[in-house]
Amino acid sequence: MTQPQTIKINIAGYEVCPVPTGLFGLDGGAMFGVVPKVLWQKSNPADENNRIPMEARALLLKSKDRAILIDTGNGSDFIAKYGEKMGSKFSEMYALDKSGPNLISSLKKYDLEPEQITDVILTHLHFDHAGGATTERNGKIVPTFPNAKYYVQKKNLQTALHPNIREKSSYFAINYQPLIDHNCLIEVDGNQKNIIPGISLMISNGHTEAHQVVIIEDSETALYYCGDVVPTSSHVRLAWVMGYDLYPMQLIEEKKNLLEQALQKKTYLYFEHDPYCDAATIERNKDDFAVKERFLL
Repeated sequence: MTQPQTIKINIAGYEVCPVPTGLFGLDGGAMFGVVPKVLWQKSNPADENNRIPMEARALLLKSKDRAILIDTGNGSDFIAKYGEKMGSKFSEMYALDKSGPNLISSLKKYDLEPEQITDVILTHLHFDHAGGATTERNGKIVPTFPNAKYYVQKKNLQTALHPNIREKSSYFAINYQPLIDHNCLIEVDGNQKNIIPGISLMISNGHTEAHQVVIIEDSETALYYCGDVVPTSSHVRLAWVMGYDLYPMQLIEEKKNLLEQALQKKTYLYFEHDPYCDAATIERNKDDFAVKERFLL
């Protein structure tokens, strides 16, 4: 794997800023489904417990009047600061690394405090995407970003409130019920064009019900915040899907459509879970897709 190139990206009037929120570990077999370990371990080596390192990388979009955050990670910074919000077994099981960058320290690099975030778009409410949406203050769980509007798909919220047996261990009310209680959660229904100027939402149902890919674009360039549709650069290949996905064949079709669309203009794919790069461009590879070039932002 070649070393990623470092670049700066501005799209639709937004400065695009990576927000690493902390490394954690997930089972490599679960992350790559039916792909044999002999293949995926070349790019994603596992530890003695078969866990591969994963980033929980949020994205900050800065403009003159807005500071927009896409996803919030596991909330490991608040686990460290305020105690085990989700319990010690949670930290051990997922190998949460509290020693590196976290959501708040990463935002401070851009001179931002939680009160300055204006909008939070959640791809979906699984704990590794919505865990930082709430925090513990004075013994109560409250929204981390008190002045922000939070956006999530209505159907995904309903799934979180009534999870199926496979996803019960991924949806935790502690990460979204306080948003409901504080009247800051906006329920979005379906694909949305320019829900915020320059920012659109595309629905995918293969990973979980009503997952939203976030697309930032102008006339020349686009960036796709892929969430769990393409969690790492290794998952650009169509058949490389996760054991966590509810409907793998549906996800493959959705991913194919997404990547076909990405080839229509200069497009960066932004990877939430890749510990080795922030983003990449892609190219066709016969009947499949491949990474053309990897980047750090």
